[in-house]
Parts: sequence; C-alpha cells; structure tokens
Amino acid sequence: MASPSEKLSQSLAKLKALQDDGVVAIATSFLGRTDRERLLKNGFLSEVSKGWYISSNPELRKGDTTGWYSSYWVFCADYLNQRFKENWVLSPEQSLSIHVGNYTVPQQLAVKSSAASNNIVNLAHNTSLLYLKEKATKREVEITNEGLRIYSLPDALINSSPRFFNQNPIDVRSALLSIHGASEILSILLKNGQSVVAGRISGAFREVGRGDIADEIKSTFELTGYQFREKNPFQEKINILSFDRVESPYVSRIRMMWQSMREDVIDNFKIAETGIPKDKEGYFKRIEELFVADAYNSLSIEGYKVSEDLIIKIRDGCWKPEKNESDKDHLNALAAKGYFDAFNKVKESIAKILEGQDQGDVVRSDLNNWYRSMFAPSVTVGIIELSDLAGYRAIPVYIRGSMHTPPSASSVRDAMPELFRLIKGEPVACVRAILGHFILVYIHPFMDGNGRAARFLMNTMLASGGFGWTVIPVDRRDEYMTALEDASVRSDIKAFTTLINHLIEINDPNYEFKKETTL
Repeated sequence: MASPSEKLSQSLAKLKALQDDGVVAIATSFLGRTDRERLLKNGFLSEVSKGWYISSNPELRKGDTTGWYSSYWVFCADYLNQRFKENWVLSPEQSLSIHVGNYTVPQQLAVKSSAASNNIVNLAHNTSLLYLKEKATKREVEITNEGLRIYSLPDALINSSPRFFNQNPIDVRSALLSIHGASEILSILLKNGQSVVAGRISGAFREVGRGDIADEIKSTFELTGYQFREKNPFQEKINILSFDRVESPYVSRIRMMWQSMREDVIDNFKIAETGIPKDKEGYFKRIEELFVADAYNSLSIEGYKVSEDLIIKIRDGCWKPEKNESDKDHLNALAAKGYFDAFNKVKESIAKILEGQDQGDVVRSDLNNWYRSMFAPSVTVGIIELSDLAGYRAIPVYIRGSMHTPPSASSVRDAMPELFRLIKGEPVACVRAILGHFILVYIHPFMDGNGRAARFLMNTMLASGGFGWTVIPVDRRDEYMTALEDASVRSDIKAFTTLINHLIEINDPNYEFKKETTL
C-alpha cells in the first residue's frame, strides 16, 4: 500500500501535468475527487470559484492574497477561454487601463461576450467577474502576453464611458499620449458616425496638449457635414508644463501620477522646509545615532528577524562570517550587514547633496550602488549570484498582498529614468521625498530590496530639504503598507503624506534646523 507521501506525490504529478499543458484555471473535471481533496488539504491547490481552482503554495498563510493576485490575469484569460472560446473581450475601460500598463487587480472585471448572460461570478478574495451580454459585433481585438483579449487602444478610447474619463484620468491621459495620430481615431469615429463621441475625444486631446489631433478631428467632422461640439471630458485639470507623446505608457503614467499627486503632498505636508543644514557635522551625528533603530525597523518591515544586538555587532565590526560559521549561515545577519553597508553609501550620497550637488543627479548615479551594497554580503557567501547585482530586474515581480502589479521588466528601463528626471526637476523637497519613495516602490525595479531602497531614497530627499532622518517603525507597518496601497491602487497619496509628516515630527522632536543654521 502506498504511503501518504507517495499518494501526495502521485497527485502532484497530475497537477504538474496540467501545468505543463499550460492550464491555469483548473476545473473540477480536470482532477479526480481524491487527488483534488488531497491537493487542497496539503495547500497545493486553492479554490477560486465554485468548481474552479489554481495551483497554490502551501507555505502561504491562510488568507494570504499574494498567490491569487499574482495569478489573477492569467487565470482570468484561461478561464474565459475555456468558457467562451474566442468569443469574449474585456470591457473598453479595462482594455484601456491594460494598454497603459495598469494591471491593478480590479474588484470586478467586466467581460463582454455574445454568449454571456448578464450575471456576476464571484472569485477569490472578494473579486468577481461581471458578464455583459452584447450583440455580435466586429471590433479590433488584441491579445496580451497574458492571453487577455482587449479592445485596440483607439477602440478602447472611443468606447469608454464619459464617467471613466474622470474616474481614471491618469489612465485616459496616458492613453491619449500613446496615440500616434488622428487617423487611428478618425477611421473608427467616421465609420460609425460618432459625432458626440468625437467631440469628447477631441476635447480630451486638446486638454493634454495635442491640439493638432483635436483640430484634425474637428475639421474632418465639420467638413463631412456633422454637427460638432467639442467638450473637455475632464473635470480636474493636471497642471503639467508639457504633454509630449512618449513611446512607453509607463513614462506617461508616472509623469501623470507625479503631477496629479504633488499638490496633495504639498497640502498635507505641514512641516516647513528649511533648506540644506549648515551644521553638517551635527546632521550626520544624528543620522548615525538613529542607525540601530532605523536598521531594526526597516529590516523588520521586510520580515527579517533581527535584534538590536545583532545590528550593533555588525556596526562595531564584530560580525565575522569568515571565522564564525553561524555568522556565515545567518540570513538575517547577512541582511543586517548589507543594510549597514548600504546605509553608509546613502550617507555618502547625502554628503554630496549637502555640498551642493543636484539631488537628481546624485540619486541617478548612486541608487544602484545602494542596492549592490545591500546584497553584496549574500554574494560573498554564495547565496546569490554576482550577476544578480547587475542592475534592474529581468523578470516579473509581485508585491505580497498588493492588488498593484509592478511594470514589466522591459518597462522598468523606461520608468526609472523618468523617475530620476522628475526628482531632478522637482523644486519641493517633501514632494521629492514622498513621491520618490512611492514611485520607486510602484516601479519595483529590483528583484529584492525595493522597500529598503525607497526608504533610503526618501531620507536622502528629506536631507535635501533640511529634514531629519526619519524611521518608519515596524509597529506601524500595516498603516504604512495600506497608505502605499492607497497610492498605487486608488491614486490617493494623502494618507502616506500624513504618515511621513507625523513620523518626521515624532522621530526628531528636538532636532530642528532653524533658518539661521541653514545655508
């Protein structure tokens, strides 16, 4: 008789065979009841909807959303293909968001199909599918790398509801900047005689500074005898100096986020900027005093089990992996050593800024050095490869528990230079600090260490405005992560700004750089 482990191994082999065939959405019929129950019990299978499952990691805690959010889009594509074959497409609004790189997991995903009924299918973690029955129609459909069937970008813009323009202005504006020319839009509008929609689209193009396209739409419709009235569909204006068409939608999106959020940062950040501190020696003394607390809290936020004694041991040079085998094998100690090395590199960057170098240029040249210093100890003992320190990630990453999906690896190469340009061009230090931190985490350019790098970036930018080094305590981790999620998923930066403003005050109540002590 086979042992329990042998039986589990047999069930896992059947699950692997499905995975090898490219199956993500696993229907009840794909596995026998015994195999299915065995895999569910041992955490290798997770129920998504009645009769449908996905592969799961048994190490994830019950209720952890990471497995679901990371497989959400490929599951939906596979599930919908099994249900409707090629007779489905995501709504124009969702299609538009995907075109501009917004893969945030929605609470409800709207799907159109002539074979659908108007009903809702509940999925895992309070997400759902909304089926919308539509008449059979000819439309241009594109298929993404995840297998999602979406409207072409011009079709998505034209068919998105007027309300969507104000609910998701960053996505829509980014989409408008991705259009090559008026012909892409006009061919569809004229074919369907959509003069009212043409007026809205024309007004939208003019609002983002693409008056050439707006004028061409307007003149073409007037020439063909249509009644034409141009209307700006956006209620809230983003104050941006120039709107230029860019090749990467992520560049447009990041630029839009920065411009739309900066006023909220300024309005909710109550501490006055005092400028670069004149007492540089005193400033660095205070930073060094905060190292132990900063390292303990920053590493604990990321899940490392570190103690202040361990951090002090590393700081004082008493950590000896070449002599002590327990030091060599201790992952937490490696993380703490890397943090100490990176912390010293960050201090060097701050010194450059305090000596007058441009903060954007400093961060552009030094950020990767911080990252490499963080993980060099792990390379030394052979835990990770030297090639892993080469630079930005080359594969997708997911943020534990977040509905936000970071940009693709190829998009990081466009997104990071834009972040540096925004930092360099931003005159207000608190905006550089708050939005620099948020957008670095939003991009997630590295395979690991993004949160630590973002907190280093924040403190470097705070120094450029005379603010003290600020520790984010681990006991406020949930508040911190929720505030970042609000910014990523709902474009609301207020909670994050308020949190950092408060932490600056409580971290450094007696260390204020008055105007008379600044340059």
